[in-house]
Amino acid sequence: MRAWDLSDDLDDPSVRVVVPPMGTTERLARLAALPGLEVVQVFTAGYDHVLAHLPSGVTLCNAAGVHDASTAEFAVALMLAAQRGIPEFARAQERGEWIGQRAWPALGDRRVLIVGYGRIGRALAARLAPFEVSLTAVASRPRAGDDVVERVHGFDELPWLLPHHDIVVLLTPLTDTTRGLADAAFLASMPDGALVVNVARGQVLDTAALLAETATGRLRAALDVTDPEPLPPDHPLWHAPGVLVAPHVGGAGDTFRPRMVRLLREQLTRYAAGAPLLHVVAGPGA
Repeated sequence: MRAWDLSDDLDDPSVRVVVPPMGTTERLARLAALPGLEVVQVFTAGYDHVLAHLPSGVTLCNAAGVHDASTAEFAVALMLAAQRGIPEFARAQERGEWIGQRAWPALGDRRVLIVGYGRIGRALAARLAPFEVSLTAVASRPRAGDDVVERVHGFDELPWLLPHHDIVVLLTPLTDTTRGLADAAFLASMPDGALVVNVARGQVLDTAALLAETATGRLRAALDVTDPEPLPPDHPLWHAPGVLVAPHVGGAGDTFRPRMVRLLREQLTRYAAGAPLLHVVAGPGA
């Protein structure tokens, strides 16, 4: 085992498994120089940033399960903050201003639509259920429900579902199908005053279309991911009315390190034993 941050070329034929450090997407092309490479294990649930650089015949594994709890609880935090006016209270505190009382929208009794019902979507649904919300789940294909939702709807049902939900949470991976999924038509279908929460990938949501909707005050947004990302200091999203922006920290809770260590230990043990790897998403074994 050796440390390699992908900042320089490495053509060591003995290297079989690589775990790229976070934030090294622009260096992933160097993986092609490893003649003996067999497995790439990433730290993230999303893996779209790796696919273009994955050498032929190499297995790619993601970190499914590592970020579920942290991302789900952060999505709940974004919803609560946006619904209950926490950003406005924080700004008032900085001004030393007691802004008085008003009837902020609650989370309870809201109709919540989860778009993308994988592991994190299910973790979110389980955490939202005690808030006494009405939950609807959507995935790429319809299927039977679970102990939280009665059924999972397909993407093709979104035009009929969107007008009837107060909060829409985006939790899909970034694929050719989901890129720009939440476009102008998608947002226009949401009811007045609705909240869109993006904890998926920035490019799932059309930024220009969102800015047009928030500029009029018709929709609100709570974003852990943006397009572009990182968000430039002069980008209009920073100051858009009704928009809460977080710097892509949903999966960055202090549970990440111990859970990732457990996953790496299990993966390396399986690799050494010739056993099937966990969470294979591309390449041999997918």
